[in-house]
Amino acid sequence: MNMFNRISSVLFCCAFLIVSCSKDETTTNDCTGVTPTYTNDIAAIYNASCATAGCHSGAFPADGLDLSSYAKAKSASLNNSKVLSSMKHASGVKAMPQGAAKLSDDKIKKVECWIKNGAPE
Repeated sequence: MNMFNRISSVLFCCAFLIVSCSKDETTTNDCTGVTPTYTNDIAAIYNASCATAGCHSGAFPADGLDLSSYAKAKSASLNNSKVLSSMKHASGVKAMPQGAAKLSDDKIKKVECWIKNGAPE
């Protein structure tokens, strides 16, 4: 095997490993039978982790996303895919909540299913 073929083989293997080890950012939750509402489920999550002072509430919410009321949270969540992507710590977006640990998978699933179900109150 000549030098060119060896180098090509090594590069191919490296590329394959990098691609095969990449994180799947498009994972979605199965929402069958999961019907969270803003009042019963989402308000508590948003109020504790998102709609806090200096973040996504107040006169000048971060990134223009106000999550402090049902109407504002519904609009922001349905019209901006970055809300859920940020919670999932997907690549290409800021991981949220900023400066805190990632929300639990259960909380993220509730938010995702709430959005998928049309964000019921």
